[in-house]
Parts: sequence; C-alpha cells; structure tokens
Amino acid sequence: MRDDKNKLFVGNLSYSVTKEQLEELFSSVEGVEVVEATIVTDRETDRPRGFGFVVLANEEMLAKAIEALNNQEVDGRRIIVNVAKPREDRGGNRGGYQQNNFRSGGRRY
Repeated sequence: MRDDKNKLFVGNLSYSVTKEQLEELFSSVEGVEVVEATIVTDRETDRPRGFGFVVLANEEMLAKAIEALNNQEVDGRRIIVNVAKPREDRGGNRGGYQQNNFRSGGRRY
C-alpha cells in the first residue's frame, strides 16, 4: 500500500516524457527509491497533461529528490518538483448532466 505522504508533484514536464523516464530520473538521485511514477493524461484524448506524480519509499527521500531535481532541465523544460498536496474532494455531480434542474434548460413538465 502506498503512502501519499511520500508523494511528489512533478510539473512542467515535456509531453513526450513517459512514466518510465520519470521513474528513471528520480531513481538516478542517490538515496532515492521510487515506489511508483505516473504521468497524468487527459481523459478524453489520452494525451499527457504535462505533469505527474512520483511516490517514494519514505519521507526522508522527499527532500533529497526536491533538492536534486527541482528546476532542473528535462527534455528541454525546467521541471517543478514539490511535495504533492492531498486531492480535494470536488463533490457534486460529475459529467455535467443535471437531472430535474429547471435551470439546465430542460422541460419543466
């Protein structure tokens, strides 16, 4: 089971960077062990969105990875590496369909 306290956000990635390359990049830092690396993709087009996440084996590795890789050039772009913030619960109805909502432009009867 992975621990989200050990998760890093990696931003400003080139769209050509793969999760394997991201994992390899972080693994190359001495004393850093990668548990998981992911590249976030658009739901509809399946294209990379230019950011991802890396989960490390423990919290002590976070500072090492940030110090070594934040603002480094990777594939022609300067990446941003921060501790990932917990995902907020957006709530609400996802997908945009509003049943029985008169403001949605549908019929009232």
